[in-house]
Amino acid sequence: MIKKIKLFTSNTDYSNVILEELCKKLEKYGYIISDDDYDLAIAIGGDGTFLKMVKECNFSSNVYYLGINTGTLGFTGEIYPSDIDMFLDNLKINAYKTENISIQETKVHANNITSHFYSLNEIVIRDKNLNTAHLDIKINSDLLERFVGDGVLISTSLGSTAYNLSFKGSIVYSDLHTLQITPIAPLNSKSYRTLQNSVIIPEKRIIKIIPAIRTKDLIVTIDGENNIYDNVQMIETSVKKRKIKCLRMKEYDYTKKVYEKFAKD
Repeated sequence: MIKKIKLFTSNTDYSNVILEELCKKLEKYGYIISDDDYDLAIAIGGDGTFLKMVKECNFSSNVYYLGINTGTLGFTGEIYPSDIDMFLDNLKINAYKTENISIQETKVHANNITSHFYSLNEIVIRDKNLNTAHLDIKINSDLLERFVGDGVLISTSLGSTAYNLSFKGSIVYSDLHTLQITPIAPLNSKSYRTLQNSVIIPEKRIIKIIPAIRTKDLIVTIDGENNIYDNVQMIETSVKKRKIKCLRMKEYDYTKKVYEKFAKD
């Protein structure tokens, strides 16, 4: 039973207007707006606000997450401001469903120190000086390829519709718990044989990125945040067993969402 709700906003003028209206309606419906021990977290804004919310909640699987789209694309936004009354009516009678969404777990081993990250959309690996990157990519212990190119993007299923699409990666249904390796400007010549298309990796596999000697210093971008590492030995990334719970309306359908956001005239 959802009783306490925490609110997040993009702080745009429009989002703040919706925030004020939502606060009044939540109180009218008997919900408590709280920063502690909340059952539901709501992001008012775009996809960036949703990512920020989940991160600030420490990727907790003990709460539900919902997005109200006041941004542009808003793929993670479940409802629009015009749907708030209908949503609250359904929430009051528990007329909703939940979808388990994968969390990506990444470990960067550099200078004998391991840095640990979670992400919801993707990680991107590039040479520190944006030179051509030389990276061995393994799945568990098996070599997939010796990548040569600008870099590698590894996205979750949810993140497949984000930055991944810019590099012609595939759209993956968000209820599939996969990772997708998408090359960024790969080289393919007589000297280098690099995969030109994305590869979708099933759950329970570990992707290992091992830089060559000439590419030891890397930029690792985690959901849009850049981190610079020198002397990287290896990067490991996988789908974490724990999932987050996104609250969906009962009529929610992923196929319809893809059509609405990417194919509808």
